[in-house]
Amino acid sequence: MPLKKFKPNTPGQRGLVLVDKSDLFKGKPIKTLTEGLNRAGGRNNSGRVTMWDRGGGHKRRYRIIDFKRTKCDVVGTVERIEYDPNRTAFIALIKYEDGILNYIIAPQRLNVGDKVISSQKADIKPGNSMPLSSVPVGTILHNIELKPGKGGQIARSAGSYVQLIGKDLSYSILRLTSGEVRFVLSSCMCSVGAVSNPDNQNTNLGKAGRSRWLGRRPTVRGVAMNPVDHPHGGGEGRTSGGRHPVTPWGKGTKGNRTRNNKRTDKLIIRRRKA
Repeated sequence: MPLKKFKPNTPGQRGLVLVDKSDLFKGKPIKTLTEGLNRAGGRNNSGRVTMWDRGGGHKRRYRIIDFKRTKCDVVGTVERIEYDPNRTAFIALIKYEDGILNYIIAPQRLNVGDKVISSQKADIKPGNSMPLSSVPVGTILHNIELKPGKGGQIARSAGSYVQLIGKDLSYSILRLTSGEVRFVLSSCMCSVGAVSNPDNQNTNLGKAGRSRWLGRRPTVRGVAMNPVDHPHGGGEGRTSGGRHPVTPWGKGTKGNRTRNNKRTDKLIIRRRKA
Protein backbone atom coordinates (compact mmCIF):
# COMPACT_ATOMS: atom_id res chain seq x y z
CA MET A 1 0.00 0.00 0.00
CA PRO A 2 1.25 3.55 -0.71
CA LEU A 3 2.47 5.98 1.90
CA LYS A 4 0.56 9.10 2.96
CA LYS A 5 2.44 12.36 3.52
CA PHE A 6 0.79 15.31 5.24
CA LYS A 7 0.96 19.08 4.85
CA PRO A 8 2.72 20.72 7.84
CA ASN A 9 -0.46 22.36 9.10
CA THR A 10 0.53 21.48 12.68
CA PRO A 11 3.90 20.56 14.25
CA GLY A 12 2.68 16.98 14.65
CA GLN A 13 1.92 16.70 10.94
CA ARG A 14 5.30 18.06 9.84
CA GLY A 15 7.23 15.02 8.67
CA LEU A 16 4.33 12.64 9.42
CA VAL A 17 4.37 9.64 7.07
CA LEU A 18 1.77 6.87 7.47
CA VAL A 19 0.66 3.84 5.48
CA ASP A 20 -2.51 4.52 3.48
CA LYS A 21 -5.15 2.14 4.88
CA SER A 22 -8.04 3.31 2.68
CA ASP A 23 -8.31 -0.10 1.00
CA LEU A 24 -8.73 -1.94 4.32
CA PHE A 25 -12.06 -2.94 5.87
CA LYS A 26 -13.55 -0.04 7.87
CA GLY A 27 -15.69 -1.90 10.41
CA LYS A 28 -15.05 -3.87 13.59
CA PRO A 29 -13.51 -7.37 13.70
CA ILE A 30 -15.53 -10.58 14.03
CA LYS A 31 -16.36 -10.66 17.75
CA THR A 32 -16.06 -14.45 18.10
CA LEU A 33 -12.52 -14.26 16.68
CA THR A 34 -11.36 -11.76 19.30
CA GLU A 35 -10.65 -11.88 23.02
CA GLY A 36 -9.73 -9.43 25.75
CA LEU A 37 -6.12 -8.32 26.07
CA ASN A 38 -4.59 -7.17 29.36
CA ARG A 39 -1.59 -4.87 29.12
CA ALA A 40 1.36 -5.90 31.27
CA GLY A 41 3.18 -2.55 30.98
CA GLY A 42 6.51 -4.34 30.72
CA ARG A 43 6.05 -6.16 34.05
CA ASN A 44 6.53 -9.90 34.64
CA ASN A 45 4.50 -12.18 36.94
CA SER A 46 6.34 -10.71 39.95
CA GLY A 47 5.21 -7.21 39.05
CA ARG A 48 8.76 -6.10 38.25
CA VAL A 49 9.65 -4.13 35.15
CA THR A 50 11.58 -6.44 32.82
CA MET A 51 11.08 -4.36 29.66
CA TRP A 52 11.58 -0.62 30.03
CA ASP A 53 9.65 2.12 28.25
CA ARG A 54 6.37 0.21 27.91
CA GLY A 55 2.95 1.27 29.18
CA GLY A 56 -0.21 3.17 28.37
CA GLY A 57 -1.43 2.99 24.80
CA HIS A 58 -4.87 2.56 23.31
CA LYS A 59 -7.09 -0.26 24.53
CA ARG A 60 -7.06 -3.26 22.17
CA ARG A 61 -8.86 -6.52 21.53
CA TYR A 62 -6.69 -9.43 20.47
CA ARG A 63 -7.51 -10.98 17.09
CA ILE A 64 -7.15 -14.78 17.20
CA ILE A 65 -4.92 -15.66 14.24
CA ASP A 66 -4.73 -19.15 12.72
CA PHE A 67 -0.96 -19.67 12.70
CA LYS A 68 -1.25 -23.46 12.43
CA ARG A 69 -3.41 -23.62 9.26
CA THR A 70 -4.69 -27.05 10.29
CA LYS A 71 -7.96 -26.84 8.32
CA CYS A 72 -6.75 -29.03 5.46
CA ASP A 73 -8.18 -29.53 1.96
CA VAL A 74 -11.01 -27.03 2.45
CA VAL A 75 -11.05 -24.04 0.09
CA GLY A 76 -11.45 -20.65 1.74
CA THR A 77 -12.34 -17.27 0.25
CA VAL A 78 -10.82 -13.97 1.36
CA GLU A 79 -13.75 -11.93 2.69
CA ARG A 80 -11.77 -8.82 3.61
CA ILE A 81 -8.35 -7.45 4.60
CA GLU A 82 -8.24 -5.81 8.04
CA TYR A 83 -5.93 -3.71 10.19
CA ASP A 84 -4.68 -5.44 13.34
CA PRO A 85 -3.47 -3.17 16.18
CA ASN A 86 -1.51 -6.05 17.74
CA ARG A 87 0.92 -6.55 14.82
CA THR A 88 2.55 -4.65 11.97
CA ALA A 89 1.11 -6.93 9.26
CA PHE A 90 -2.45 -6.81 7.98
CA ILE A 91 -4.76 -9.79 8.52
CA ALA A 92 -7.22 -11.49 6.16
CA LEU A 93 -10.63 -12.88 7.11
CA ILE A 94 -11.10 -16.29 5.46
CA LYS A 95 -14.51 -17.92 5.01
CA TYR A 96 -14.25 -21.64 4.28
CA GLU A 97 -16.74 -23.66 2.23
CA ASP A 98 -18.21 -25.17 5.41
CA GLY A 99 -18.94 -21.68 6.81
CA ILE A 100 -16.05 -21.51 9.32
CA LEU A 101 -14.36 -18.10 9.68
CA ASN A 102 -10.66 -17.64 10.48
CA TYR A 103 -8.09 -14.86 10.50
CA ILE A 104 -4.70 -15.44 8.85
CA ILE A 105 -1.73 -13.13 8.29
CA ALA A 106 -2.31 -11.47 4.93
CA PRO A 107 0.55 -11.90 2.43
CA GLN A 108 1.33 -9.42 -0.31
CA ARG A 109 -0.84 -9.63 -3.47
CA LEU A 110 -3.68 -11.36 -1.62
CA ASN A 111 -6.94 -9.63 -2.56
CA VAL A 112 -10.59 -9.86 -1.57
CA GLY A 113 -12.26 -12.76 -3.38
CA ASP A 114 -9.07 -14.83 -3.77
CA LYS A 115 -9.15 -18.54 -2.87
CA VAL A 116 -6.71 -20.06 -0.35
CA ILE A 117 -6.20 -23.63 0.83
CA SER A 118 -4.08 -25.56 3.30
CA SER A 119 -3.07 -28.95 1.94
CA GLN A 120 -0.23 -31.46 1.65
CA LYS A 121 0.12 -30.37 -1.99
CA ALA A 122 -1.25 -26.99 -3.07
CA ASP A 123 -0.63 -24.42 -5.78
CA ILE A 124 2.18 -21.94 -5.17
CA LYS A 125 -0.10 -18.94 -4.69
CA PRO A 126 -0.02 -16.23 -1.97
CA GLY A 127 -1.87 -17.40 1.13
CA ASN A 128 -1.75 -21.13 0.41
CA SER A 129 -0.24 -23.31 3.14
CA MET A 130 1.61 -26.63 2.89
CA PRO A 131 4.56 -28.53 4.40
CA LEU A 132 8.06 -27.43 3.39
CA SER A 133 8.51 -30.83 1.72
CA SER A 134 5.91 -29.82 -0.92
CA VAL A 135 7.45 -26.42 -1.73
CA PRO A 136 9.80 -26.05 -4.73
CA VAL A 137 13.26 -24.61 -4.08
CA GLY A 138 13.47 -20.83 -4.49
CA THR A 139 9.94 -20.07 -3.22
CA ILE A 140 9.33 -17.04 -0.99
CA LEU A 141 7.58 -18.06 2.26
CA HIS A 142 6.26 -16.69 5.56
CA ASN A 143 4.64 -17.96 8.79
CA ILE A 144 6.97 -20.97 9.06
CA GLU A 145 6.87 -23.47 11.91
CA LEU A 146 9.97 -24.49 13.85
CA LYS A 147 8.23 -27.53 15.36
CA PRO A 148 5.55 -29.50 13.47
CA GLY A 149 2.11 -28.57 14.78
CA LYS A 150 3.27 -25.67 16.96
CA GLY A 151 2.20 -22.92 14.57
CA GLY A 152 4.17 -20.43 12.51
CA GLN A 153 6.96 -18.58 14.30
CA ILE A 154 9.30 -17.28 11.57
CA ALA A 155 8.53 -14.33 9.25
CA ARG A 156 5.26 -12.95 10.67
CA SER A 157 5.92 -9.18 10.82
CA ALA A 158 5.26 -6.64 8.07
CA GLY A 159 7.23 -7.16 4.85
CA SER A 160 9.24 -10.13 6.14
CA TYR A 161 9.84 -13.33 4.19
CA VAL A 162 12.06 -16.40 4.02
CA GLN A 163 13.46 -18.12 0.93
CA LEU A 164 13.71 -21.90 0.57
CA ILE A 165 17.18 -22.47 -0.91
CA GLY A 166 17.60 -26.24 -0.63
CA LYS A 167 16.59 -29.57 0.83
CA ASP A 168 18.70 -32.13 2.70
CA LEU A 169 17.20 -35.48 3.80
CA SER A 170 14.35 -34.64 6.22
CA TYR A 171 15.36 -30.97 6.53
CA SER A 172 14.79 -27.87 4.41
CA ILE A 173 17.36 -25.08 4.18
CA LEU A 174 15.98 -21.56 4.69
CA ARG A 175 17.59 -18.15 4.19
CA LEU A 176 16.13 -15.55 6.57
CA THR A 177 16.08 -11.81 5.86
CA SER A 178 18.58 -11.33 8.71
CA GLY A 179 21.13 -13.29 6.64
CA GLU A 180 20.90 -16.40 8.80
CA VAL A 181 20.79 -19.74 6.98
CA ARG A 182 19.31 -22.65 8.93
CA PHE A 183 17.73 -26.11 8.79
CA VAL A 184 14.01 -26.60 9.52
CA LEU A 185 12.21 -29.96 9.45
CA SER A 186 10.49 -30.47 6.10
CA SER A 187 7.32 -31.62 7.88
CA CYS A 188 6.80 -28.08 9.24
CA MET A 189 3.98 -26.03 7.69
CA CYS A 190 4.60 -22.75 5.86
CA SER A 191 2.61 -20.20 3.87
CA VAL A 192 3.44 -18.89 0.40
CA GLY A 193 4.39 -15.27 -0.22
CA ALA A 194 5.89 -12.33 1.67
CA VAL A 195 4.00 -10.67 4.54
CA SER A 196 1.82 -7.64 3.71
CA ASN A 197 2.46 -3.98 4.58
CA PRO A 198 6.15 -3.75 3.50
CA ASP A 199 5.98 0.07 3.72
CA ASN A 200 5.62 -0.13 7.50
CA GLN A 201 9.37 0.45 7.84
CA ASN A 202 9.14 3.77 5.96
CA THR A 203 6.64 5.41 8.32
CA ASN A 204 7.43 8.41 10.52
CA LEU A 205 5.22 8.92 13.58
CA GLY A 206 5.82 12.68 13.58
CA LYS A 207 5.27 13.31 17.30
CA ALA A 208 5.83 11.69 20.68
CA GLY A 209 2.08 11.36 21.32
CA ARG A 210 1.57 9.02 18.39
CA SER A 211 4.24 6.77 19.90
CA ARG A 212 2.41 6.86 23.25
CA TRP A 213 -0.79 5.68 21.54
CA LEU A 214 1.12 2.55 20.56
CA GLY A 215 2.14 1.90 24.18
CA ARG A 216 5.73 3.14 23.87
CA ARG A 217 7.00 5.47 26.58
CA PRO A 218 10.00 7.80 26.25
CA THR A 219 13.45 6.19 26.24
CA VAL A 220 16.15 7.59 28.56
CA ARG A 221 19.85 6.98 27.86
CA GLY A 222 21.76 5.04 30.49
CA VAL A 223 24.53 7.68 30.66
CA ALA A 224 21.93 10.28 31.68
CA MET A 225 20.99 8.25 34.80
CA ASN A 226 22.48 7.87 38.27
CA PRO A 227 24.70 4.88 39.16
CA VAL A 228 21.84 3.29 41.10
CA ASP A 229 19.68 3.20 37.97
CA HIS A 230 22.06 1.98 35.26
CA PRO A 231 25.63 0.64 34.90
CA HIS A 232 26.41 3.59 32.59
CA GLY A 233 25.11 6.17 35.09
CA GLY A 234 26.99 8.65 37.27
CA GLY A 235 30.35 10.33 36.82
CA GLU A 236 31.36 13.97 37.01
CA GLY A 237 30.10 16.02 34.07
CA ARG A 238 29.26 14.37 30.80
CA THR A 239 30.67 10.88 30.44
CA SER A 240 30.12 8.31 27.72
CA GLY A 241 29.91 5.34 30.05
CA GLY A 242 33.58 4.46 30.26
CA ARG A 243 33.00 0.75 29.73
CA HIS A 244 31.64 -1.71 27.21
CA PRO A 245 28.00 -0.94 26.55
CA VAL A 246 25.70 -3.10 28.67
CA THR A 247 21.99 -3.42 29.38
CA PRO A 248 20.52 -2.17 32.68
CA TRP A 249 21.11 -5.72 33.99
CA GLY A 250 24.76 -5.88 32.99
CA LYS A 251 24.49 -8.03 29.85
CA GLY A 252 26.57 -6.97 26.87
CA THR A 253 24.75 -5.10 24.11
CA LYS A 254 25.36 -3.26 20.83
CA GLY A 255 26.68 -6.25 18.93
CA ASN A 256 27.86 -8.44 21.79
CA ARG A 257 26.64 -12.00 21.17
CA THR A 258 24.72 -13.56 24.02
CA ARG A 259 23.12 -16.53 22.25
CA ASN A 260 23.50 -19.68 24.35
CA ASN A 261 21.46 -22.56 22.96
CA LYS A 262 23.68 -25.56 22.29
CA ARG A 263 20.64 -27.69 21.51
CA THR A 264 19.85 -25.89 18.24
CA ASP A 265 23.36 -24.77 17.25
CA LYS A 266 23.64 -27.65 14.79
CA LEU A 267 20.55 -26.41 12.91
CA ILE A 268 22.13 -23.02 12.11
CA ILE A 269 24.39 -23.17 9.05
CA ARG A 270 25.37 -19.50 9.02
CA ARG A 271 24.75 -17.01 11.81
CA ARG A 272 23.32 -13.60 11.10
CA LYS A 273 26.01 -10.86 11.17
CA ALA A 274 28.62 -13.60 10.72
